[in-house]
Amino acid sequence: MDYKIVENSVLARIARVVLKSDNVAMVLGKAIHLSGVKKESFLKNKSWFAHECCHIRQFQRYGFFKFLWLYLIESIKVGYYHNKFEVEARQAETENS
Repeated sequence: MDYKIVENSVLARIARVVLKSDNVAMVLGKAIHLSGVKKESFLKNKSWFAHECCHIRQFQRYGFFKFLWLYLIESIKVGYYHNKFEVEARQAETENS
């Protein structure tokens, strides 16, 4: 899988503040943005890495802007936790651990 990792991402930092979380990984296209966690620690966490790789595949499946739109609409309708894209990513965590 083709991806890059961005440490100390401003975008992930914003998400971290909004989510009130100690650490965040988020995907935009083929880039995994990290805040509050170093690349080495993130990569050692197989389930977290699998979760984010699932989001990369979702971006590839739908295209960049279409996926963002679908993700946003899904989150508005059912919330973050029940968002079908997050459900799929959580399933990937256990399938690849």
